[in-house]
Amino acid sequence: MESAPNLRPLVRTALFTALTIVGAYISLPIGEVPIVLSDFVVMLAGLLLGRGWAPLSVGIYLLLGAVGLPVFAGGAGGIQAFYGPTGGYLFGFLVSSWLVSSIAQGKTQWYWHLAALVAGSAVIFTLGVAWLQYKLGLTLAQALAAGFLPFIPFNVVKMLVATALARQLQPLIYPTSSARL
Repeated sequence: MESAPNLRPLVRTALFTALTIVGAYISLPIGEVPIVLSDFVVMLAGLLLGRGWAPLSVGIYLLLGAVGLPVFAGGAGGIQAFYGPTGGYLFGFLVSSWLVSSIAQGKTQWYWHLAALVAGSAVIFTLGVAWLQYKLGLTLAQALAAGFLPFIPFNVVKMLVATALARQLQPLIYPTSSARL
């Protein structure tokens, strides 16, 4: 008899997709780029889901938005969201989820998790600020002032909370092993 597929990774992936959507709705508009919690969820997914499932979770989120569902910050959706000022950040979510999961894969020490989150956050902001600069015709200094500097304190808190939360959740999610994709 064939064994049933393990649905746990799929359920976790779907859960993180849903949490990313909720995180996008928790936003503080401060200009062209709002402060959101979706990046927090994306990076937490990278720590907890692993290299295969975290990017899948983010990819589903982006696909849902691309087909027009209002899953992005401010209830935005549709392919045009990728061409707006926040398009670089959205693409950065996908790259960040892969990078965070690649760095943190199999590591349980808090400093590896924090290093992975710093790298993931750097990717999101690098792609986000570059696209913001291009899209709005800003100088680099203007783009950094609009799309990076106001976010630093919030991101430091998000990274510290994600590190602590991942350390608490990892044993609950993977009680018998630390194996992830």
